[in-house]
Amino acid sequence: MSAPNVRRPEGRNGRTALVLFGLVAGMIGLSFASVPLYRLFCQVTGYGGTTRVAESLPAQVGERIVTIRFNSDVHPDLPWAFQPTQRAIQVRVGESGLTFYKARNLAEGATTGVSTFNVTPQKAGIYFNKVQCFCFEEQTLQPGEEMEMGVSFFVDPAIEQDPNLDDVRTITLSYTFMRSLDDLPDEDEQLSSAAPASGADRVN
Repeated sequence: MSAPNVRRPEGRNGRTALVLFGLVAGMIGLSFASVPLYRLFCQVTGYGGTTRVAESLPAQVGERIVTIRFNSDVHPDLPWAFQPTQRAIQVRVGESGLTFYKARNLAEGATTGVSTFNVTPQKAGIYFNKVQCFCFEEQTLQPGEEMEMGVSFFVDPAIEQDPNLDDVRTITLSYTFMRSLDDLPDEDEQLSSAAPASGADRVN
């Protein structure tokens, strides 16, 4: 009696590994090639604490009162002072909220910045809606110039129906300003500014 044929799994495992590798490579490629799509995905879903975008207020105002805190950060490459004009406000879910951030250029020349944002806790991102804001828009300030930028928003009343957010009574909205890529000095400028002065340029 001959021994039964036994299929070796090597071929199937090899095909599975090849398919998985292709999927991973494709996902990595998309992550680099589709930054605008990723940003849109975050805005629609609230993924990663990214807020959603709305064109109008909800029809009803809920009962829950939420404290909205405002935070600000500036990347070291951008010589700006940047802070909210108020640290926190309280709103009912579904109620319109309005706040302002103030920025001032501390450099001796004009500089251009652009901001990103998120909310914490991250799970609240899907319910935090911005009606108008200054995020992802380049802002150019002249030396010493100061400007105020407004943010209007609301918290979706649907948050009251989500048991996973029963504990959320405070939401922090954070903005980070960084220098625009088009405004960064190129390598030649950096090298020339870092180079030592020549003998003719030295002051005795």
